Amino acid sequence: MRPSQLHELARSVADQLPSSQWSQPFGPESEVYKVKRKVFIILTEIATGPIVVVKAEPEDAAALRLQYPEITPGYHMNKRHWISLATGTSNHPGLIQELITDSYRLVVAGLPRALRPIDLDTFGTTPQT
Repeated sequence: MRPSQLHELARSVADQLPSSQWSQPFGPESEVYKVKRKVFIILTEIATGPIVVVKAEPEDAAALRLQYPEITPGYHMNKRHWISLATGTSNHPGLIQELITDSYRLVVAGLPRALRPIDLDTFGTTPQT
């Protein structure tokens, strides 16, 4: 994946998630997507290029950092609960899409049930025919 494609893919995925809202609260150099006023993804650039910062379960975050050199602790975020995704040979679009969706689901799970825009038990599952 080319560096320019990382943010394009992240925007595409985030824009499709229910109740996703885009903003630039930190200025034009960062894009933030929230669900019900809670951040689930940040798109920004660092010296080495574009990155996407997403929330992850601490155990998953640790395993992902060991498995993929392009996944590092969350830039300017809690290093235990957030990871940064950079472009590289091992980061493919399917993985990035999955991590963004997982981040969204984690944030939604922390919302009161009445505010959740999705049913966590069924969101993302394919109906059986």
